[in-house]
Amino acid sequence: MSAIPPGYKQTDVGVIPEEWEAVPLKSITPQNRKNGIVDGPFGSNLKTIHYRTSGIPIITSGYVTDGRFYADKYLYVDRAKFLEEKRSAVQPGDIVMAKIGERCGASAILPLTHEIGILSGNALKITVDESRHSTFYVWQVLWNLHISGKMEVLRTTGAQPALSMANLKRYKIPVPPTKAEQNTITTALADADALIAALDKLIAKKRDIKQAAMQQLLTGKKRLPGFSGEWEVKKLGEIGSFSKGKGLSKGELADSGSVPAIPYTAIYTNYAEVIVCSKITHFVNSTRNRAIINGAHLLIAGSSNMLENIGKATAYIANKDVAIGGDIIIYRTSVNICFLSYLLSTRPHRNKVVFLSQGSTIRHVYRSTFAGYEITLPTNREQIAIVNVLSIMDAEIAALEQRLDKTKALKQGMMQALLTGRIRLV
Repeated sequence: MSAIPPGYKQTDVGVIPEEWEAVPLKSITPQNRKNGIVDGPFGSNLKTIHYRTSGIPIITSGYVTDGRFYADKYLYVDRAKFLEEKRSAVQPGDIVMAKIGERCGASAILPLTHEIGILSGNALKITVDESRHSTFYVWQVLWNLHISGKMEVLRTTGAQPALSMANLKRYKIPVPPTKAEQNTITTALADADALIAALDKLIAKKRDIKQAAMQQLLTGKKRLPGFSGEWEVKKLGEIGSFSKGKGLSKGELADSGSVPAIPYTAIYTNYAEVIVCSKITHFVNSTRNRAIINGAHLLIAGSSNMLENIGKATAYIANKDVAIGGDIIIYRTSVNICFLSYLLSTRPHRNKVVFLSQGSTIRHVYRSTFAGYEITLPTNREQIAIVNVLSIMDAEIAALEQRLDKTKALKQGMMQALLTGRIRLV
């Protein structure tokens, strides 16, 4: 056991500065008001028959699961129902937390510009006494506990995870002695949040620019300097050949091994249009009875239960054997596969592939369907030129995403240091 540094003490929440206290959440709510920590109405008290198209908005757990409050569509109750369930009212500035579900414990602050609402049955709220404490400080502590998994102890067992309200009220958090110190900490963390938000916005903008460039360059609506002439209409079956991947079970996959492997889930979850061996995180230990490729191939998601994933195309480029999982269509062609990957990722082609897919719960698109699929192609030289432009955009986005990841890691480190008092800013 490590020694406690001078000026610090051991508490229920760990080692904190001597001036700090470990206090139950219930104690940080307004002392002269009821329902400082309260959940939504019992299920039978707020049902579909109570929903309206206008009135008092219902605030659900789904609006806060990413650590920010976001709602693009509301259900409402009328004022009579709101007054009947006013115990579950949530005010602007309150902390809203997911009470039920896999993301229970996730939270965000209801914006000060938001109107008063009523909690749904899967949410709860915490009202902080702003005369003594900073709501943003308390929320940062709760969010840090959630993302670090330390709120798991508050979960109850049942059909799905849920937070125990009684345990939550008793749950202790570290609190600096003055609101001024709390505000100093939150200012530093808010600056990091602002940088993360700015990077998120910039990445989204760059992606929009890239999508616009793809729509222009990959359709020939805009030509790069030095290129002219008509594009050719070709069927994929005329310019290449198809094969199919072979199933890779979870038990066969590992974090390291002799042969890199691409399961179908990697095609769905990796947004990038190009993957190489350096990006692959799955491996298998044998090539026996595998679908092995080497060199440049186009990998297409052949089936999925989500329409946005069906037919998703990714270029694989590497002179190294790689095992391809089941439900992946493998396409080999002399056409630039990076160009094809970008082309098939455009919205018009994505819509066509979804239309051509078959099935109800699981959608499928078959090799025979792609063999007859028509595309319009420029010369190989123009294909390469277009790919170079889009690749530069991809590299810029990747660099920003890497910077965003580092900033998030820095923010996480700041939270661990500042919210425990390991580093003091006063």
